Amino acid sequence: EVNLVLSGGGEVQAGGSLRLSCTASGFAFDGDDIGWCRQAPGHDFEGLSIKREDGTISYGDSVKGRATFSADSGKNTVYLEMNNLKPDDTGLYYCSVQSSLASRDPNKCFAGEPGRPVRWSGGIQVTVSA
Repeated sequence: EVNLVLSGGGEVQAGGSLRLSCTASGFAFDGDDIGWCRQAPGHDFEGLSIKREDGTISYGDSVKGRATFSADSGKNTVYLEMNNLKPDDTGLYYCSVQSSLASRDPNKCFAGEPGRPVRWSGGIQVTVSA
């Protein structure tokens, strides 16, 4: 079975940290772009971070300086660690995979297009309490 499995969500107090894990099952991350995305209550989906197929990592404006994207190829897992969490970071978090594109905006979630489907994880809840 091919899927992406998230773990590491939960409730954190403001100022705290957490690390989300996204593990690929049935396929490898090699050759694809990988993205982290979230949806806060009442808001549109928001891109957080992208790791390009060439290894380049970029961050969205809302998490820049507070987030770190890392990967463990041996475990077929990528991570998003976030520090100094704020109540505005509350939401459903997702990871996604799509074949590499020439350019990406880390503030935007991956969008499917003909010949370039997006593989999504299920969402995981992160709640940051004040």
